[in-house]
Amino acid sequence: MNKRHLTGIVGLAAAASLALAGCSAGGPGAAEGGDTGDSKGTITLGYLPGWTDGLSTAYLLEDQLGKLGYTVEMTELNEAGVLYAGLAGGDFDMYPSAWPEVTHADYMDKYGDKIEDLGGYYDGAVLTIAVPDYMTDVNSIEDLKGSADRFGGEIIGIEPGAGLTAQTQDTMMPEYGLDGEYKLVTSSTAAMLATLGDKIDKQEDVVVTLWRPFWANDAYPVKDLEDPKGAMGKPETLHFLGTKGFAEEFPEAAEYIAKIKLDDAAYAALEGLVTGDEYKKNPEGAVDAWLKDNADAYDGLIA
Repeated sequence: MNKRHLTGIVGLAAAASLALAGCSAGGPGAAEGGDTGDSKGTITLGYLPGWTDGLSTAYLLEDQLGKLGYTVEMTELNEAGVLYAGLAGGDFDMYPSAWPEVTHADYMDKYGDKIEDLGGYYDGAVLTIAVPDYMTDVNSIEDLKGSADRFGGEIIGIEPGAGLTAQTQDTMMPEYGLDGEYKLVTSSTAAMLATLGDKIDKQEDVVVTLWRPFWANDAYPVKDLEDPKGAMGKPETLHFLGTKGFAEEFPEAAEYIAKIKLDDAAYAALEGLVTGDEYKKNPEGAVDAWLKDNADAYDGLIA
């Protein structure tokens, strides 16, 4: 499935969410104008549309929590700091895919006392630096030293407030002596992918910040650079986070969420469907399709 057309869509979505935008989700369990008489309460999910791990799990939760009897609403945000501040302040109830152990550790240090950890759902997530696989002579971050001219002196990054951006700029680049040679170019995930795709189409050299799990690793011919100094951080677990008091207010939802565990195959299938061309205008349909083939993805899944 060719997912590269997503970049334009994600860019538009990100541009449309420069301020907090509460959107009632029309999926299972959702209701226009508030709870139905049978609803167990409204759970609002805050997510960044350009970060497809959270996008994918948000729509999975919309489906599953709706089937449990909750009204589910979505709130698009434009930056990680805003997301964590909003979660801590109770502006919404959940962040459906956080990297709190390493990548978002600074945000957790700042806001963690007002946030509940609802459980980890994916093990082994990692931040990476990547190049096209046709660059056979560049296989380690160490190979970037002294080669800035090949890349126009730029490492192409994502959003300025992303944990990946901070890890790259504050730790990796100084550790490998690249901070005086390269500039980390930040804008958005969509812009990074657009640049990556353009360079690959022209068979030109480019180095970008990426992460796993992420659909782009399969959609583009890229390879992770070795990181012998461990400057991009250790692998971590992706978590569901709730605002303080979530489990007390929504005990059945919290119990269910804690059971969600996705392996590589199940996660890749979910993200591929939600972000792919076939269901780009129907993410609820993408979840339905995923459920048909992954009904045993984890204990308690409501197909």
